Amino acid sequence: MNAFTQGRKLVILILVGLLTVLGAIASPAGSLSNSMGLDIIVQSVDMASAATLVRSVGGDVTHQLGIINAVGAHLTAAQLAALEQKPAVRRIYENHPIQVASTDSDVQDPLRELTYKGVQIDADRVHAKGITGDGVAIAFIDTGYYIVDELNRGADGQNRIVAQYNAIKGVEGLWIEDDENGHGAHVMSAAASSYSTSPYNELQPPSGSPGTYHGIAPGADLVSVKAFDANGRGTYADIIRGIDWVVAHKNIYNIRVLNCSFSSVPHSHYWDDPLNQAVMRAWRAGIVVVAAAGNGGPDPMTVGVPGNVPYVVTVGAISDNYTPQDPGDDVLTSFSAAGPTYEGFVKPEMVAPGGHIMATMSHQSQIAKDHPEFFNGTYGNFFEMTGTSQATALVSGVAALMFQADPTLTPDDAKCNLMASAHPAVDSDGELAYSVFQQGAGMVNAYDAVYGTAGGCANQGLNIDRDISGEEHYGGRANQDKDGGYYIIGLDGYVWSEGYVWSEGYAWSEGYAWSEGYAWSEGYAWSEGYAWSEGYAWSEGYAWSEAAAAIGAWVPQE
Repeated sequence: MNAFTQGRKLVILILVGLLTVLGAIASPAGSLSNSMGLDIIVQSVDMASAATLVRSVGGDVTHQLGIINAVGAHLTAAQLAALEQKPAVRRIYENHPIQVASTDSDVQDPLRELTYKGVQIDADRVHAKGITGDGVAIAFIDTGYYIVDELNRGADGQNRIVAQYNAIKGVEGLWIEDDENGHGAHVMSAAASSYSTSPYNELQPPSGSPGTYHGIAPGADLVSVKAFDANGRGTYADIIRGIDWVVAHKNIYNIRVLNCSFSSVPHSHYWDDPLNQAVMRAWRAGIVVVAAAGNGGPDPMTVGVPGNVPYVVTVGAISDNYTPQDPGDDVLTSFSAAGPTYEGFVKPEMVAPGGHIMATMSHQSQIAKDHPEFFNGTYGNFFEMTGTSQATALVSGVAALMFQADPTLTPDDAKCNLMASAHPAVDSDGELAYSVFQQGAGMVNAYDAVYGTAGGCANQGLNIDRDISGEEHYGGRANQDKDGGYYIIGLDGYVWSEGYVWSEGYAWSEGYAWSEGYAWSEGYAWSEGYAWSEGYAWSEGYAWSEAAAAIGAWVPQE
């Protein structure tokens, strides 16, 4: 059965047996994996009911996940079999493992000069007007926090670490150095480091003094949510608990941006993934979620969770070829994941610098111990890494600048301005150098995003409330022709068959505002039907339609 058949209603497939659960194992790390028991996520009408159901079969509740009306639980196989029989159980999911979305730099000579990515995306022009993200908090769900001056203090020299939460343990703290991995500090530094070239003070220029900041939002407040361990591994339950905490504390700390520099292979449609459900609720609460496309590219349909959520801002990575002042040789990185998503949405929304990024990291972190050669000897704590994680962090920084400039922006407004102001890569003839499924709207531009006036161009035709409630779900306009090329329904041209040459550079145009004319963001209800011509059923890799690799998936009704 074609999973995208026109006009079919969708029904919930409830877990029907232990073999289904065992078939869903993606990795032995962190869930549903061993004779000691099974780690799962149980969803019911509300969190209290889910907890009661787990305890009624003798299981242990490990996580309170009120944001998705669920709990994390640890059960034996027999307890799980008993739980399956409870009518009040709405979904049972595997507590999937997930990884941060960065790679160790693969360059041969790591001792490169420290470059300021803010200059590359025009953030320095925004800083010159006094906008640094001041008063806006960015929450980072990552590996933790590293106590260092350029993170501790903002552009004004004041402390700006407003909260820390350990989602693995479920405890709050402050001024705790808990980043055993290094990824969290690196991502946070790329987004918001206050390190500056100011001649007055190497790290903290006086308020109003000239200087080029290393971070995109050097004045933003920072919230660290630790959900990944020393090896950069986390689980759905820990991350969802972290998102739940962020949403609950949004107004206390003025959290307007949530940075998600991690990615996992999709296990179901976007709406039925519990992590995606939490992300959608964060967006609905007024928080812009910026997610990594993932490092599984360059093939099509490789964007991961939660970047496959249609509402959020998903970011791919470009490299400047070590010539930040020459955009003519910039390239899309070979690892950057590409769209479309399985539901037909164009992803990523945009790209940002993500190659060989120099940012802060402790020498005692695991990544640093494994690869000490990637420290820059001239700049002490600056470590070189590459990935869509770093690109995502830069866009999160831009979003913080936007919210300082206009606190009334909604998440949809912010996404619209980010896309409308991006600069796509075009060739010498003015044609797109990379497909929209690779670069989205183009490379982020901080100045144009902050001072742009676009509106109503993002998430049109999508109703997030109906999506969250399960009343209606959406597909995008992407499709595939008989020759295997990807295109957008209703739009001539731009067919993509595995992409363009990676090794050549292209100019980042300032005048190709495709997002104003190509309405791919107008989603369609599945009941209206925009069928993929080749019928990309999950049974080709993820077997959701056969109920063998995804728990609680949606299937077409005969």
